[in-house]
Amino acid sequence: MTRLKTILKVLVTPVIQKSWLTDAIFAIPRVLCGFWLTTMFGADKFGMPWTADSQNLNLFEVSAWFPEDVASYGGIFAAAPIFFAWMGAFSEAVGGLFLMLGLKTRVVSFLIMCTMLTAIFMQKWNQGLWGMLPAMGFLWVAIYNLFLGSGRFGLDYLISKKLN
Repeated sequence: MTRLKTILKVLVTPVIQKSWLTDAIFAIPRVLCGFWLTTMFGADKFGMPWTADSQNLNLFEVSAWFPEDVASYGGIFAAAPIFFAWMGAFSEAVGGLFLMLGLKTRVVSFLIMCTMLTAIFMQKWNQGLWGMLPAMGFLWVAIYNLFLGSGRFGLDYLISKKLN
């Protein structure tokens, strides 16, 4: 049990900067990208309470068009398109929410990184740099949050204080 607690502490405990202002500056892209991922990108593919009624999605339901899109990538994606569509939509909608709140930041950053790398190389690659830029931006924010965690302006910081 202590090994599990040690792993949990490492995953949850964020890197705290010397100045609260630096932590606040690092939090801005995390909060904005999390907000955009969950409201604009994820909610179009995945049923969330804020998904538009016109999408006709139940809670945690994936849009019908998305597994077809994922299957077109070929390879392993064609073998299990529903699973990969659900994981991608989940990482954007729920992962974006968790990123915005600074909750389980490192775990969701990893999921978002996987989703954005898939989006860049499997979906957006032929659209050129301008087509890839949104996914690349989310990828870079996820990378630095994978290493830094939420900072002092996230729920992980409060959880880590309770664990210590």
